[in-house]
Amino acid sequence: MHDPNPYQAPTAQLQTEDIEQLAERGTRLGAVLIDGLIGLVVIMPLMWLGGYWSAVMEAAQRGEQVGFGLQALWMLIGMLVFSAIHAWPLHVGGQTWGKRLLGIRIVTLDGRPVTALRAILLRYFPLQIVGGIPCLGALAVLGSIGMIFRQDRRCGHDFVAGTRVVRAR
Repeated sequence: MHDPNPYQAPTAQLQTEDIEQLAERGTRLGAVLIDGLIGLVVIMPLMWLGGYWSAVMEAAQRGEQVGFGLQALWMLIGMLVFSAIHAWPLHVGGQTWGKRLLGIRIVTLDGRPVTALRAILLRYFPLQIVGGIPCLGALAVLGSIGMIFRQDRRCGHDFVAGTRVVRAR
């Protein structure tokens, strides 16, 4: 009779249909580009109507830069516009419009759909605020995004929010 090895690690059969598959890096990039285009279509006319572009042109003609207060105001407006655009799909399925079009979604680490509030306040806003810091912000955002090349494909903003991006079922 053959005795089992008492030192052998236990084994288990995994059912792959129950495990959510991570979203591909290229699909995530495509979703971000779609979201960016949607945001530009909405925010650019608002910036024109709100006088931001004329303030930029006047400052440039004087050889100056636009003041920090005006830039901070428009960063806040941009975050509010982002929230208005994506709150509903984030609430319904843990997706922005780009993620919805490309069939991926944001979930918590235990697999539940992310709430809109968690996604906006923890996943998107911190990255946008840090990105607004001259020079240093761009490096921080690049570092956060570069983390997608890890094996678990989680960016820095995923770590802050405790999320991951998976294929939608």
